[in-house]
Amino acid sequence: MTRGRWTALVAVVAFLAAIGGVFVGRVIIPGRHAQTSELHALLHHDLKLDAAQEARIEQLEREFAGKRQSLEAELRADNARLATAIEAEHGNGPKVAAAVDASHRAMGELQKATLSHVFAMREVLRPEQQAAFDRAVTKSLTTGAR
Repeated sequence: MTRGRWTALVAVVAFLAAIGGVFVGRVIIPGRHAQTSELHALLHHDLKLDAAQEARIEQLEREFAGKRQSLEAELRADNARLATAIEAEHGNGPKVAAAVDASHRAMGELQKATLSHVFAMREVLRPEQQAAFDRAVTKSLTTGAR
């Protein structure tokens, strides 16, 4: 294989790997939004919250929205750094490995923050509401896993 073809092949592989990283990030994040939407519908339509519960849930949602946006922006930036590292190294080098690790940390922080938010909302609910909420959370986390 000539040097030009080798360079073109490496560039194509790097580009596809970068697209793959972005795709994985996109697949993970919308899944969380779908879960959040189901929980939002349950909270605001099915559980018959009283006024104090509604106010507290709204406050928790406002607080979490900013944190989620920040963490999602961090994840997008990590994906961009991963793409840059792939383009620079054309393989699984130290910059790529570091960018993957950073991306995984950001994903983990987003998941931890989401769970913390879910547990905070659960604490606002009465026991009978918590049971329905727990079932919805379990369903959203296991849908497609079975």
